Amino acid sequence: MKLLAFALVAVALGGCVSVSNGADSDEPLKVRPAGECDASNLQSHIGHTASAQSGTKLLELSGASTLRWVPPRTAVTMDYRPDRLTVSYDDDMAITRITCG
Repeated sequence: MKLLAFALVAVALGGCVSVSNGADSDEPLKVRPAGECDASNLQSHIGHTASAQSGTKLLELSGASTLRWVPPRTAVTMDYRPDRLTVSYDDDMAITRITCG
């Protein structure tokens, strides 16, 4: 029983550990889990043509593991998936929106 209690305390305290970035900064290191989407550097691709090649490039740049294309006037689910890149485009196949989730 004592071993179980010790293990639970160790697990609980493990969540309190922070990782330093190694510099003289007190700011913790920000690490994205593998496959998690980051669309912040993709906004310059808005207006480009939606194609298989652009989808592959956007997926690679975002770090996401899943790509969801959203055609014009299409309803999509609102569930949030941190590993999904969502790219919307218009009738002319021009990319209009790039988001994660």
